[in-house]
Amino acid sequence: MDLSLSPEILARLVCPVTKKPLHLATEEEAVAWTAPEPFEGVLVTDDASHAYPVREGFPVLVAGEALLPNPSAD
Repeated sequence: MDLSLSPEILARLVCPVTKKPLHLATEEEAVAWTAPEPFEGVLVTDDASHAYPVREGFPVLVAGEALLPNPSAD
């Protein structure tokens, strides 16, 4: 995923549910998640329990907007 989120910003982002740190998902990690609306990137917790979309360059860190596991990614 080639997004322009600065390392300083990424270091401060946490999951709104678990408060665990988030990292920008690799393409391999990103295919494990799905959403009703398109997204250009995924922020995921290190344990992969929660993931959030990045839309138009902005992280959407709202619990109700969390991505769902992609059943076809298994």
